[in-house]
Amino acid sequence: MKIAFVTDSGTGRSKAYWAEKGIYSLPLQIEVNGHSFDEEETIAIPDVLDNLHAKLPMKTSLPKLGEIEDLFEQLKKEGYDTIFAVPICTGLSSTMNAMEMAARMLEIEFIGVDCYSTAVVQADMILTAKKMWDEGKTMEEIIRELNRIAASCDTILLVDDLNHLKKGGRLTPMAAALGGLLKIKPILHLNMETEGRIDVLDKVRTMNRAQDYVISRLKNLGVDQDYTVIVAHVDAAEAAQKYGEKIKNAIEGVKIRYIDLVSAVSVHTGLGCLAVQAFRPRFS
Repeated sequence: MKIAFVTDSGTGRSKAYWAEKGIYSLPLQIEVNGHSFDEEETIAIPDVLDNLHAKLPMKTSLPKLGEIEDLFEQLKKEGYDTIFAVPICTGLSSTMNAMEMAARMLEIEFIGVDCYSTAVVQADMILTAKKMWDEGKTMEEIIRELNRIAASCDTILLVDDLNHLKKGGRLTPMAAALGGLLKIKPILHLNMETEGRIDVLDKVRTMNRAQDYVISRLKNLGVDQDYTVIVAHVDAAEAAQKYGEKIKNAIEGVKIRYIDLVSAVSVHTGLGCLAVQAFRPRFS
């Protein structure tokens, strides 16, 4: 069995980054004023932030079907008989289905594992899969470990402006209208229980209360120093830093990594969004 490990730009990383690790990546598409760009290739996070500030309409979509087919056809020519993929979750994108369809057309075995999120946990899972395979682990062991990582993960979003979620169809117009009128801060999340779809955890009146709610949830989930904890933001570095400090003060020993929220998500959340992603990576 010769396996090609494949992911997409939902990881927040470029094709070149993954190529150095022996992993293939396909760019998700970001549409700006009718023009389509390859995430992390022909459009980067600073460009997306500029567009958000300029209030330019943006949409996201799965990688180009032709590019998926071209990659898989090339892999088949190179002797690969199996595609192992961890793309952005099926609750947010049809990328997994498109990959599986392309593999079937080319008569290549396809193994896809849902990360039920995106960003850092997606990157960790595809990297873990490649490392475990290189270590000689069985496919059953790899899939079991990836599912454990996914089950341990929760991604929680605090959105400052609901209009982007409304426009992108991620939130009902009524919920968006009420949120703006009543100044409600919805606490949103996605994980294995929500099947990778964005769901509402709670609604509060202030950002401080929202952050306190998230910290309480992290504690209840058993997050500790063995977890990877990410604080992501959309052009809100100072607020993210303060948020991270609150988490560190509340959960002993926890370490925080700060990142820009990946473009595939920030396009829909808008400016000012703060997100926490917590998961327990592979056991050593």
